[in-house]
Amino acid sequence: MSKRKELLLPVLIGCFLAWLGYASAAERQQFVIHASGEDILVETFLSRSGESPPAVIVLSGSRGFAATAYDEIGASFAAAGLDTFLVHVLSPADLNAIAGAGSAEARIRYHERRLTQWTASVLTVAAHLNAKPGYSGRIGIMGISLGAQIASAATANRQDVAALVLVDGGLPNGYEEPLASLPPLRLIWGGADRTFPPAIAQALQKTVQGLGGSAELDIYPGGAHDFFLKPGSQQATEARRSAADFLTGQLQSTHP
Repeated sequence: MSKRKELLLPVLIGCFLAWLGYASAAERQQFVIHASGEDILVETFLSRSGESPPAVIVLSGSRGFAATAYDEIGASFAAAGLDTFLVHVLSPADLNAIAGAGSAEARIRYHERRLTQWTASVLTVAAHLNAKPGYSGRIGIMGISLGAQIASAATANRQDVAALVLVDGGLPNGYEEPLASLPPLRLIWGGADRTFPPAIAQALQKTVQGLGGSAELDIYPGGAHDFFLKPGSQQATEARRSAADFLTGQLQSTHP
């Protein structure tokens, strides 16, 4: 073997082992929670920090968790010291109905019919995690698009979630209950989002702050509605890091 090959071999082995470790970290594990007449699938990415990590529930947009970006999010959150739970509140039947709704108005009507069940599923999973001593009082939620609407509705006026990240989505259309509080909040928004324009985020931030709550807003210039899920995007990487840093800071500060 040449000297050059001898020098190169350890590098290649190191790259392979790093890739292997990343692939292993990104592997989804699964369990099912039975509640309210429905089975809730939960996929997990567990931190290997060696300490007692907090828990983060992630809620997807209307296309579910099929995008590879969710593997990247789960792995990066786990690497940041967060046990991460992808909660499938949208059933296969929901995903099919939304995809086949035919118009934005029909999708909104479907969302309104199912919102109560979806929020109940989120609260069921949160209660399940809060019952575990290591997670008690250290639960955060991150919702994306439709998932953000579900997350905000589930956590409004409640005290059992310690941190909330909403990505390109706020309170649901037609939300009518008086809003008294939300958990400490970070809003992450694409500056060019046409589905939910940044004005929605700015108004929600102002409302929460007016109620005496904490609400931070990160707007990413030129970011479209789905920028957070774009593979290989520098903006997506920065936005995900912002979410992880906020959740880590909020939830580790509540360590028992």
